[in-house]
Amino acid sequence: MRKRATVICRRGNRILLVARRSKWALPGGMLKRGEHLSAAALRELKEETRLSGKSAKFLFQHRGRQKHHHVFLCDVPKRAKPRASNEISRCRWVNVADVSRLATNTPTKSIVKALGGGRGK
Repeated sequence: MRKRATVICRRGNRILLVARRSKWALPGGMLKRGEHLSAAALRELKEETRLSGKSAKFLFQHRGRQKHHHVFLCDVPKRAKPRASNEISRCRWVNVADVSRLATNTPTKSIVKALGGGRGK
């Protein structure tokens, strides 16, 4: 099973999602050889959204069918605006309670649910 660093950026009740093709997902990606998980989370955030994370705090793990997600909370500057980059076509801040209604992949829905959905966890 491949390891993936998955990033949660939160602003109040909203989280940052990125669009790959037609589906929304959490930022993140695969580790480079010898790379630490938290470094991969910050690198992927920067590559996909051009946002520089201040830190990457490990939250939990989620095992999907094909990938093992290591989920990190990344703080980004409050006024910074994400801009789609690399394979990402769009970035958007979304209310946590609305994620289940969007076209997202299964791991994204499961990870957001584990965060507490819209219940403010």
